[in-house]
Amino acid sequence: MRINTNVSSLTAQEAAQNTTKTITGSLEKLSTGLKINKASDDASGLAIADKLRTQATSINQGIANGNSAVALLQIADKSMGEQSNILDTVKAKLIQANTDTTSADGREAIRKDITKLLKQLDNIATQTNYNGTALLQASATSNAISGGLNFQIGEKATDVITNTGIRSNTQGLSLTGLSLAASGLTKTVASAQQTIVDKAITTLNGYRGDIGSTQNQVESAVRNLMTQATNVKAAESIIRDVDYAAESANFNKQNIIAQAGSYAISQANAVQQNVSRLLQ
Repeated sequence: MRINTNVSSLTAQEAAQNTTKTITGSLEKLSTGLKINKASDDASGLAIADKLRTQATSINQGIANGNSAVALLQIADKSMGEQSNILDTVKAKLIQANTDTTSADGREAIRKDITKLLKQLDNIATQTNYNGTALLQASATSNAISGGLNFQIGEKATDVITNTGIRSNTQGLSLTGLSLAASGLTKTVASAQQTIVDKAITTLNGYRGDIGSTQNQVESAVRNLMTQATNVKAAESIIRDVDYAAESANFNKQNIIAQAGSYAISQANAVQQNVSRLLQ
């Protein structure tokens, strides 16, 4: 019997240390709620989970972009809706001017009303913007056609929804002739200008139709992204999150093993004490 090196005790201590490490790891998982807290826990699993998390973050930003795009499109649509009301009023006033029951003075008053209404139509085009971006024309100082809007609704650079340019002002709606005609509003002029207003209304409705189609497309994309985000987060959770039932059972198991290991160490040390009896 050898007493210089207690092999049994050393073996039991090594096992106890390994068990302690396992218990520490189990406690870390239970306290954080994560099955993977560092790369050594599961290197490949961590790589996959991180990629899924990045994907979910990108998708959520795409959803935010989509919601902002819907707000922008609604602003443009509401503003053009008011312009549509203005054109309806202008059309009604031209009809009023194109009848013999309206006097020359009455037509002059109508001319002034139409001039102010068209001025307000241009004011709406100038003022309508989202976060500084003009929506109904090129800019607040330029009445040229606006650039087409691009909305990235997705995680890839190619996931873009576009909207065509808009020029919803008197020039873009070909109403400048109506303004010039205001210098002398007669029955003949009033009759001829009704056709111009009808064309302007058709053009404006085309802009609004494109805005509405784009909004429907964006809203559909957002709904799809929300479903994707949920599924991606669920996939990440399966890899990264701890199963509390299984980990609690493992923790209890390791605690029992640790207690048994402590008993084994005590017994291994006790065996050495038998040598003292041989020396008595």
